[in-house]
Order: sequence, then C-alpha cells, then structure tokens
Amino acid sequence: MSKNLVIVESPAKARTIEGYLGKDYEVKSSFGHIRDLPKKGLNIDIEHSFEPTYEVSTDKKKVVAELRKAAAGKEVWLASDEDREGEAIAWHLTQALKLDPAKTKRIVFHEITKPAIERAIENPRIIDINLVDAQQARRVLDRLVGYELSPVLWKKVKTGLSAGRVQSVSVRLIVEREREIRKFEAEASYKVTGVFLADKQDLPAELTTKFKDKTLARNFLEACTDEVFTVSSVAKKPGTRSPGPSFTTSSLQQEAARRLGFSVKQTMTLAQRLYEAGKITYMRTDSTNVSLLALQAAEKYIKKTFGDNYHKQRQFQTKSAGAQEAHEAIRPTNFDTLSAGEDAGQEKLYKLIWQRTVASQMSDAKIDRTEIAINLSKRPEVFMAKGEVLVFDGYFKVYGGGKDDVIVPDVKQGQQLPAKEIAATETFSRPPARYSEAALVKKLEELGIGRPSTYAPTISTIQSRGYVLKTDLEGKERTIQSLTLKAGKIGEASRTEITGADKNKLIPTDIAEVTTDFLVKYFGEILDYDFTAKVEGDFDNVADGKQQWQAMIQDFYKGFHPLVVKSEDVSREDAQQARTLGQDPASGKPIIARYGRYGTMLQKGEATDDDKPDFAPLPKDTSLETVTLEQALEMFKLPRIVGATTDGKEIKANIGRFGPYIQVDKLFVSIKPLDPLKITLEEAQKLYQEKLDKEAAKHIQTFKGGIQVLNGMYGPYITDGKKNARIPKETDPAKITEAEAKKMLAEAPAKGKRNFRQRKGSRQ
Repeated sequence: MSKNLVIVESPAKARTIEGYLGKDYEVKSSFGHIRDLPKKGLNIDIEHSFEPTYEVSTDKKKVVAELRKAAAGKEVWLASDEDREGEAIAWHLTQALKLDPAKTKRIVFHEITKPAIERAIENPRIIDINLVDAQQARRVLDRLVGYELSPVLWKKVKTGLSAGRVQSVSVRLIVEREREIRKFEAEASYKVTGVFLADKQDLPAELTTKFKDKTLARNFLEACTDEVFTVSSVAKKPGTRSPGPSFTTSSLQQEAARRLGFSVKQTMTLAQRLYEAGKITYMRTDSTNVSLLALQAAEKYIKKTFGDNYHKQRQFQTKSAGAQEAHEAIRPTNFDTLSAGEDAGQEKLYKLIWQRTVASQMSDAKIDRTEIAINLSKRPEVFMAKGEVLVFDGYFKVYGGGKDDVIVPDVKQGQQLPAKEIAATETFSRPPARYSEAALVKKLEELGIGRPSTYAPTISTIQSRGYVLKTDLEGKERTIQSLTLKAGKIGEASRTEITGADKNKLIPTDIAEVTTDFLVKYFGEILDYDFTAKVEGDFDNVADGKQQWQAMIQDFYKGFHPLVVKSEDVSREDAQQARTLGQDPASGKPIIARYGRYGTMLQKGEATDDDKPDFAPLPKDTSLETVTLEQALEMFKLPRIVGATTDGKEIKANIGRFGPYIQVDKLFVSIKPLDPLKITLEEAQKLYQEKLDKEAAKHIQTFKGGIQVLNGMYGPYITDGKKNARIPKETDPAKITEAEAKKMLAEAPAKGKRNFRQRKGSRQ
C-alpha cells in the first residue's frame, strides 16, 4: 500500500506523473478548483476585512470525500500548477481536507518529466500564502465589481448584462477601435513605380514621393517623357535577422492565430493537453527565460543536426514588468522529440513551439542588401530600387524563412537607365485594423491588463455575453485609377478592388457600445486603462509580500462603491444613450434610435404622448450611432403588404427579433438575407411555398391528444409536445399505430435527461 498521496489538478496530469513515481506514491486529481465563492450572493463580508466565504462546489463534494479517504494516514503532496491559481488550489485543498498549510508538502514543476518530478519530490516547500492572497485578492475584487456593477446595468441598460474589471475594459478597447474606423476617411494618393533597363535587364524601382492627386501624378509622368534617369548611388551593406525568444502565453496565442488560424481558447486547450502529456513546459507564463539544461539540450541538437555554425546561445530578457506566472518560457521538454500530440491540432502546435524554441538558439540569418538611387535630370524626386539576397539561412532553417531573393542587376554610379515603363497608381490610406483575438491579447499585455491565465477566459466571456461578435467582413468595392507612361504616351485605366474585407475580427454589438458609454460616463475610473493596469501591479505587490491584500481591496472599494450609489440617480433614458434623429414629416413626432428590451430599435413619438409610440427595427448594416433619419423613416413603412399567395392570402413583410420575415396567417417564414422593403411578390410566394412543402414533409402522422410522428433533424420521432421518443431504425414511422406511439412515449425519458447523460458521458 502506498505511503504517499500526490494531488494534481487533472486526470491526464495524474496519469503522466503516476508513471514516473514508484509504488509508494498514489496520484489523484482534484479536477481543478474544489472550492470557490458560492454563485449566489456576494459572500464577502465587507464590514470585516472583506473576509470571503467559500464552499465546496456541488460537483466536487464526491471528489473531496474520495480525497479525504485517500489521504487518511498518508503523507500528502500538493502538486497543482505553479502559478497563483495553482497555489490557491493547493491552499483550498488544505482547507477542504483539513490539512495544516504550514506542514503540508507543496511541490511545483514547470514540465512533467521524470527528472523534473523527482527534483520536485526532493525539494518540497510549503504553500506560499502571498501567492494565495494575490489570487484571493483578484477573486474578491472581481466578485465585488461583478456583484455591484452588473445589477446597475440590469436596472439602467438591459436585464442579464454583466460587467467585469478586465472584461469591460476589453470591450471598451473594441468599441473605441470600431469608432475610430467609422470616423476614418480614407485619403487617396498616387504611388509611382518604374521599370528601368540596365543592360537589357529590368530594374523595378519606386518613387520615394507620393502625389496627392491625379493631376500632380499626370504632371510628373508628362515631365518624365523628357527626363534622363541616372544612377546617383549604389549602396551595398550586409544585414542580419535575429530569431525571437521562446514563446510566452501571449506570443504563443498570437503566433498560433497568425500561422495556424487557431483561436485563443483553442490554443490554450491544445497546449494544456501537450503539457499534461509531458511534451511541453507549463503554458501559462509571461517569462522568456529558458533553463540552462534546456539551453544545453538545444545546443546539442542544433550542432548535431545542422553544424556548429548554426548555433548561437541566447538568453532573452523578459519584457513583462510583473512576470510572475512561471519561471520559464513555453518550450519542448525533449528537443529530440520532433513530433508530439494526440491529434492534428496538438501536432501543429507542438511543431510551432519546437521550431520557435530551437530557432531562438540558432545563428542570425545573414542578408546582403542593395539600394540603388535613381535621380531625374530636371526634377528633385528620386526613384529607389532595393534588392535583398540571403547569404546564410541561420535560424531560417527551422523557423520563419525570408521572402524570395530580390536580385537587382549590377549598375554603376553615373550610369544612365532608360525608362521602360512608369506607372502612377491610386492608393488609399488604411483605417486602424480591427482586433483579432490574438491582437486583443497583445494590446491587453501592452497595457499591463490581465495576466496569462486571464486572456482566454476574458475573450470567451465577452463573446458569450453578447458584447462582441467574431466574424468575417465582406468589404466594399472601390475603383482604383492608374496612369501609365510607355513609349512616350500616357495611358489611363481603372479597375475595382475590394476594400475592408477581413476574417475572424472582433466587432462590438450595439449593446457593447451602449454599455461602454454608460460605464465610461459613470464609472470612468474603473474602465481607465492605467487604473486597470495599476490594479494588476497591486496584485503583483501582494504576491511579493509588499502589500496586504485586504488593504488593497479596501483602497479599491472606497473609490468604487460611492460610484455605484451615485449611479442610482441616473435615468434609464440617459443610460441607454437614446439619440433623436429628427422629426417625422407626417406627424411631427420625434424619431429616436435607442436600446430597448430586445435590442436596438427605432421609436416614433415619446412615451409621455397621448398616443403610444410606434416602434421599428434598425435597418441592416446600421447602428445606433450611424442610422440616419431617412433610413429610419423607411423602417416605419413596415410591415409592408407584398401581395397575396396564389390562393388569395395576404403576405406581409417585416423584421422581427430573429431577422426579416414574411407572414401568411400565423405562418412565419424567414427571408434572410432579403430586405423586407424590397422583396418581390414572386420571391415571397416561392419562399412561402418552400416552407409549406417543408412543413408537409415534416408531418408523417397525427393522432388524438396532440401526438404526432414527425421528421426531425436526427430522424423521425414521436412527440406530444412534452416528451419526445426516438423511433428505432427498423421501424417504419408511417406504419406506427396510435397504441405503439403512446407506448414509446411512456417508455421515453423525460425531455432533456437523455441529452444530459450523453453530454456528461462525452466528457469522461
């Protein structure tokens, strides 16, 4: 019988570690957090030093009972992750299992390998209460903000909204970027490129000056018909490109998004699996440090595989001022393992981590750069031709790689170059880029907001709460003008291009804008970027033992709570940022764009009028900020009578909560993506008939008491509206009798139970 119990966070981690320890050690999992603040209520005693009340989660009571039983009479080793959250889990385990935190052995390791586990067992410590307090401070502060701020939003803006310190700041970043893009007006200019002949070889070059308009560009091309082009200088200089450091959590998320198309959440899930399998070091870190043993292992691999000249040892300085999550960057645990992972996603991510780490210890790539300046005889502008040749690939051998060589012909200073062709092409300035998930992580990191463990859950939360959509943007068509000088003549042409198209970008919803405006106006300090970063610094001070956590929370709360009290006086109309667009010409009533119970809407008239206001939805592709009076007036023409069905029933078109639709009697038919103001009678009749055909195909049989045999998404089934019963494959649904249908329903589980069991089983 084993004398020791090792408790880790996940079953996968437990299995890996158990393989490295002998029979004297039993390894069990806590399945993550076992205690937390109860979901209902504040559970923080504000009057008594913000003392939190924790409870064992309902789904963890069985786990705790099993761990208590397993720990009886044994030496307990707490082996949760090495960051603050892991330290807090270890402390909560001592409380739940009635262990003394000052005596219970705590072990940490940033990779799950046999040597690392053995070293940890040889060097146990006790729980670091400063790290626990830092995590406790984060949990308490975030609960205070959420508990007090969310109800304010429910009363003043919309029921069901949530607010959070990092969450709301993240939404603010996305809202402000979207507004920058809306305000942006693209400025046109003309870029001039030329192709010159150097001993019968083409030499492409670009003018270092841009022209503001077409007239100036044409004037330049006209002048070029009488110009002599001469090489004024040839500069050749060697250059180098150096590899980046091994990954931190943030840089891994960004690079996995850029190279592999992974979401932040997907990257962290895959990295977690690789870590638990012992293939990579701990994946929540803001350190770029690599251990001496790993540096030596990388050196051995590089010299053996590529040669001595490909190796260059580097130790990168960690940029993050508060780097505290773990003490090493994300790297492979064994450099000789070239491929790892249980699925394609894990394999791709492992390869990326392996390549980045190995490359960070390799030589610089060496490049020869050539710059050729070409002067005009009568004008001051200068053409510049650039070439680049890779001389030594260095770290490009495994990661990155340069663009194809751009070789320029040999020319000499003073050499005249005939112009083969000179073109002036219209270009437009670009608006700021919308955030992708990875770009948002980078921005939060730059601002000092959040930590490696918070990025992925924050980004998931702002999407699941309806503040942000991750979507593809179609873009708009734009005409590009160009002028070309060839054989002494200037030709003119135009072409179209799509501008603004983008993939997987974060777009704020209308409720995000309304909520952000409200919070910035009445809780500006909480949403201030510098203030939010300062709070992160306070957590770091608590973790370092420089600040007492209750004092830190008290300092925050005395500024925060009065804002909550003051917000009670804010009117709902003010909070919802209602915007008056103008007056309805027919009635003289105001047209207002505002946020209502079910989202954005238009309102004609005031609630205080004798007549009740009329309501209409916002037009497609508009927002509360952008909708115009003209667009709004069109929407009040809905519902629109389109015409009649072939059997004389009226067809009405309108927009509802779920988008545009037509209605015939009590039958509703979605018409997405058609416009209810423009849909033709022919289109409406076709969609109506298709819906009738679909409904007819859905119904197989109908019995008394509302029992029906229907075709569903997953095959035929029986329903009485309260319970559903699957029909066996070998049974013909058209031949089922009423008695058989009743029997199947009686034997079927209550609605939802079967699905719950299936979902629960799929997670094991």
